[in-house]
Amino acid sequence: MMIKIIRTNSENIDFINLVKELDAYLKITDGDEHDFYHQFNNIDVLKNVVLVYVDKVVVGCGAIKKFDKTSVEVKRMFVSPDKRGLGIAQKILTELEIWAKELGYQKCVLETGKRQVEAVKFYKKCNYKVIENYGQYTNMENSICFSKTV
Repeated sequence: MMIKIIRTNSENIDFINLVKELDAYLKITDGDEHDFYHQFNNIDVLKNVVLVYVDKVVVGCGAIKKFDKTSVEVKRMFVSPDKRGLGIAQKILTELEIWAKELGYQKCVLETGKRQVEAVKFYKKCNYKVIENYGQYTNMENSICFSKTV
């Protein structure tokens, strides 16, 4: 298994296609709240995107965008269902954290849904701490927000 990690931006066609898969998955798990969450997931604002290829096939993605002066927000984390459990999400997140640090940021924040049980477990395993829901997620019952110092 040959793994390659690249840094790119939201114009990358492999990223665009993975996000379509992610959105289809979230439409099911978010149910009635999907449209609310979806409005905050425009990818055209993402300049820092990480892709992971396994044997030259794209299998995972993630991105960061400026949140405030000292923090970036992790967005659009996704690994193809048939490639989960291989440590790919960990590689994506680590690369995003390194990139954030290189750009001068001190912290990563993110939001995920409580119904994305695997995601919640994953972020806790990666030493992200639960924080108070921020911004548009403040009153969202299904949202859980995390933070980690990089």
